Amino acid sequence: MSTIGADSTYADLCARTDGAPAGSSWGVFDNRDRGTANFAGPGQVRDAAILVTRGAVFALDYPLGAFDPPMARSRTAPKHTIVSAHAESRDDLLDGFYLQASSHLDGLRHRRVSGQGFYGGIPDDQVTEGSPALGIQAWSQDPIVGRGLLLDLEALHAERGHPLDHAQGPALDPADLDAAAQRQGCEIRGGDLILVHTGWAHWYLTATDDQRNEVRSGRRSTGFAQSRYLAQWLWNNKIALFGTDTFAVEVLPVLPDSPFTESAPEDAGMMHQELIGKLGVPLGELWNLTALAVDSRRTHTWDALVTVKPLNFVGGVGSPCNATAIR
Repeated sequence: MSTIGADSTYADLCARTDGAPAGSSWGVFDNRDRGTANFAGPGQVRDAAILVTRGAVFALDYPLGAFDPPMARSRTAPKHTIVSAHAESRDDLLDGFYLQASSHLDGLRHRRVSGQGFYGGIPDDQVTEGSPALGIQAWSQDPIVGRGLLLDLEALHAERGHPLDHAQGPALDPADLDAAAQRQGCEIRGGDLILVHTGWAHWYLTATDDQRNEVRSGRRSTGFAQSRYLAQWLWNNKIALFGTDTFAVEVLPVLPDSPFTESAPEDAGMMHQELIGKLGVPLGELWNLTALAVDSRRTHTWDALVTVKPLNFVGGVGSPCNATAIR
């Protein structure tokens, strides 16, 4: 019988010999479909509610069509048509609605472990339209709520004297997360919803057409370096959700020395397999953290009650994040 549990270290996960992939949390949670969102339980929700003192509310998502042209060429902005059954009514129709085109969550169906199945060992024949296994509805019917902690990597790098140059798409070190927390005087707690502010999404949306075209053609984006350290950091800190304002969480193009080149050849060694397929982490991409970061810097307050309720779409692979921070 496996001795792996939620209190295990990442080193323990990497040393598994029970048939589950090394570095995975398969079988750890009673509610498999929620993955590490299980770390944000009732206690974390109660503690986060105490953080609301001012009644300040921050939307953490951009409009559905904000990223047009998109970084991902296939994820175009939806076409909105207003239709009418009669002169006194109006309804909406969206064509080409890619649920991961703007601020979104990648669900546990987004990336399988190469050759071994989806999170928890779910086989392909259970990951179909309308089937519930690992669907995004697991985080809608039981929303992800808890203490959101903003880590301001943009300010950290500026203070160090080398501001992030998003046109070049720098690789971020997971050690930056601890450095940012230390700089801000923050304690990282189990069950936290980590919000990483780099300034990338704001830069992309305000860049010139030439700048956007250049990074799109090179598929170049600021993000975390491919390494086992980010997975280790997330698991050992018992992080419930990891949301960023970057395109893919991880740096693109994939670094030539990615340790996952052979284990994840389908996407050139990206670590989505490690974070989603193995650990079960809800990954947030393209989140709107600008106003929250401005408020954090002004008030020196870095945490907030955060609610995340994606679409109640049974069998969905991903969804707009529908995230809100309240202080």
